[in-house]
Amino acid sequence: GQRLCLADKEHISGCGTYERNGYIYSTLAGVVNVVKEERSSIIEVHSSKGQGIIPAPGDIVTAKVTIVTQKFCKCVIKCIGDTVLTRPYRAIVRKEDVCATEKDKVEIIKSFRPGDIILGRVLPLTEVHTYHLSTAENELGVVIAYSESGVAMVPVSWTEMQCPKTYVKEPRKVAKVVPETVTVD
Repeated sequence: GQRLCLADKEHISGCGTYERNGYIYSTLAGVVNVVKEERSSIIEVHSSKGQGIIPAPGDIVTAKVTIVTQKFCKCVIKCIGDTVLTRPYRAIVRKEDVCATEKDKVEIIKSFRPGDIILGRVLPLTEVHTYHLSTAENELGVVIAYSESGVAMVPVSWTEMQCPKTYVKEPRKVAKVVPETVTVD
């Protein structure tokens, strides 16, 4: 996430970088490499050891909820897209970033519980050591949750999941999981 240089006709974002608000930022922890071309330079970042990918604004991440308060929930980012991270990153979902509508009526405790696995979109950085996530899209929210009896729950609506063993329903901000392949008869 470190800002590297201006993004202009002479400096182009390459592998391991992204462009935002007229600047080029790093998506990896590693070494900057400048590839000179005829009229421009491509700015790249290469990981110095193993995996160095970091969350970038707009990325869809998988995170595990650790703490839930009235104003936000804390989580740990485990994956970026399909890439499993070698180290976790801290993140929060603020109350106003849970749903796209009726933001003033959102109750975090009715959206997430510790241990839930969620899909979230990374928002632009506002703090140095913590990423902000949004679940304010239909495809984002809780994808895996366990009931008090330790059984994986199944979604029954946009706002509830149910334990298949005890049939107890619990409130959640449920993600509408879209299958990658759909078979048609």
